[in-house]
Amino acid sequence: MRLIKSVSGELVEPRNQSYPNALTIDVEDYFHVAALAPSVHRDSWTSRESRVVRNTQNLLAIFEQFDVRGTFFVLGWVAEQYPQLVRDIAARGHEIACHGFSHRLVYEQSPEEFYAETRHAKNLLEDITGTAVLGYRAASYSIVRESLWALDILVELGFVYDSSIFPVHHDRYGIPDAERVPHRLSTPNKKIIVEWPLSTAKAFGFTLPVSGGGYFRLLPYWLTRWGLASINRRERRPFVFYLHPWEIDPAQPRVTASWLSQFRHYTNLGKCEERLRRLLGEFQFGTARDGLVQLGLLSGAGKTC
Repeated sequence: MRLIKSVSGELVEPRNQSYPNALTIDVEDYFHVAALAPSVHRDSWTSRESRVVRNTQNLLAIFEQFDVRGTFFVLGWVAEQYPQLVRDIAARGHEIACHGFSHRLVYEQSPEEFYAETRHAKNLLEDITGTAVLGYRAASYSIVRESLWALDILVELGFVYDSSIFPVHHDRYGIPDAERVPHRLSTPNKKIIVEWPLSTAKAFGFTLPVSGGGYFRLLPYWLTRWGLASINRRERRPFVFYLHPWEIDPAQPRVTASWLSQFRHYTNLGKCEERLRRLLGEFQFGTARDGLVQLGLLSGAGKTC
């Protein structure tokens, strides 16, 4: 039997083995993506064709068909432009969480800049929904070893959990030796925040990223399914899965970028929705907040502002 960390930090036996996996959506538009940033200046965002409302509504319809609820990490810029979209997400029973405001990488900001824009995004989401925002996810998982200072700011701003640390090697993000399971994390200033790292699977001594996004599109579906099932069955714990609304939109405008960025962004867009439907039919899902409550890592399900 695998043990988990309780709120007090003790290793305890899980109450049951039917914890829902966390279904998470990073709500941003195709032109917000960090890989395309060299070709898309922020000043052009408001003049570009926006597809985030339509794509997010399509995801909401799919989730309604499968009767699943998830956590939507909403970019502050999107919330400011389309507040009704945030209300629609919340009205359907999904959790609203924060994805920052401008999709700037954390390690490219000063602590003062990060504090100001994250506070603005959190306040904006809470004003729209009237509900406390408990969770945060950094743009492109950019809380890395050099930007762990951001965790102290998240605690100061009232976030109780984070899902930004990716225990892999990558050219833009990752802390390869980070803990792989949901846990209570001590920040550089000795504060405590709950961390649900992006999911990885172990195979033949290697750590494989199987938590969604580009990996979901680029890797064969059977490999993703095997990796996620191994977390549930062999490791006896839930996984966190993520996707972006633009990933089910093969008709989105093409942006000129490096061959690597284009490969990562556009490969298998036309297959992603069908794969998502298969995944929803094969695994149990819920919100990140509810999953952490069931794991004993959060004491409650939030409060109104």
